Amino acid sequence: MPSGLKDRVAILGMGCSKFGERWDVGQEELMVEAYLEALASAGIDPTQIDAAWYSSHYDDIGAGKSGTPMAQALRLPNIGVTRVENFCAGGTEAFRGAVFAVASGSADIALAMGVEKLKDTGFAGLPTASRGTFVPMYLPTHTNPGNFSQLASAYSARHGIARDDLKRAMGHTSAKSHANAVANPKAHLRKDITIEQAMSAPIVAEPLGLFDCCPVSDGAACAIVTTPDIARGLGKTPLVTVKAIQLVTSNGWEMQQGGWDGSYVHTARIAARRAYHEAGVADPRAELSFVELHDCFSITELVTLEDLGFSAEGEAWKDMLDCTYDIDGRLPCQVDGGLKCFGHPVGASGLRMLYECWLQLTGQAGGRQLDAPRLALTHNLGGAPAQNVCSVTIVGTGER
Repeated sequence: MPSGLKDRVAILGMGCSKFGERWDVGQEELMVEAYLEALASAGIDPTQIDAAWYSSHYDDIGAGKSGTPMAQALRLPNIGVTRVENFCAGGTEAFRGAVFAVASGSADIALAMGVEKLKDTGFAGLPTASRGTFVPMYLPTHTNPGNFSQLASAYSARHGIARDDLKRAMGHTSAKSHANAVANPKAHLRKDITIEQAMSAPIVAEPLGLFDCCPVSDGAACAIVTTPDIARGLGKTPLVTVKAIQLVTSNGWEMQQGGWDGSYVHTARIAARRAYHEAGVADPRAELSFVELHDCFSITELVTLEDLGFSAEGEAWKDMLDCTYDIDGRLPCQVDGGLKCFGHPVGASGLRMLYECWLQLTGQAGGRQLDAPRLALTHNLGGAPAQNVCSVTIVGTGER
């Protein structure tokens, strides 16, 4: 297996816009909002940035699939800007590009940006895919709630979980994220709900109700990365380094072979195993301080908790009801509200997760600050359970 990039790249600074229905601004202003915060936290001049990666799933500006929208919006100093798109995992893909550039020595300082402007499209959910995406995933017979409702049905069937038990666990999952988001001033949805409200909400795709689904949002998030030596020279303490980045893409096995029963996400298990090996994590449930998962739907969070090894197979729903993943539980999950409440601007979500990790690890999370976290994980999923891109990233302080 490759030696990996553990501790070869440090996060110099990060920024994030407020997520939500940002009718007052365009995609460019959202990028500027995140960029200025990242630049200020990094303590550098724009001329010190050597290269940049830009993630946006939909073409809001009309500039095609090039990097020029970000280069122009941020007035970057005529550096290379690479546009990437990997479904909802695009934000982590941008981060991965910037990290690889620094790790390879081709850049001393690199920038990653994810942005999406979805609330002006006229669609309640995600708009029709633009050219360049994998169009068969978006045929009229497929919807995202429908795809993930099948995950819920398969999961409950495999493990013999009664509908009411699963609904209560999903309700707890959503209520937890809503409670966490109340302490997050940048979150899209900042309102407490009860488990009973979540369980009794109108059904979107059985068994998923309204409160089991995340909102699509306008927003941007940004990271600036460099070498640990440069970061130390700039006085960054504590130093947050990348321990692992792994990305796995479906190859057709789930849909075209007979070995998958639809109750889990195959790529997540592979990405997690590789990330733990790269980061030197032997017991993720014990070693990780908190996690940020791709909770596009409440069932996704529950299944992912098993795919990543935090709960035994068929037991995540019980652990959720036992408050294991609450903010004061053994392994806090979605401390900032997750996609469920912080929001889901598709191209930005992976970087938003890392933004929360960076805030927590540097002690800047305000009213939701955890007690001395040292190691964090993000799980970013793009696509559907049967066809997807899954990335797992681990960041932390201190040598391992």
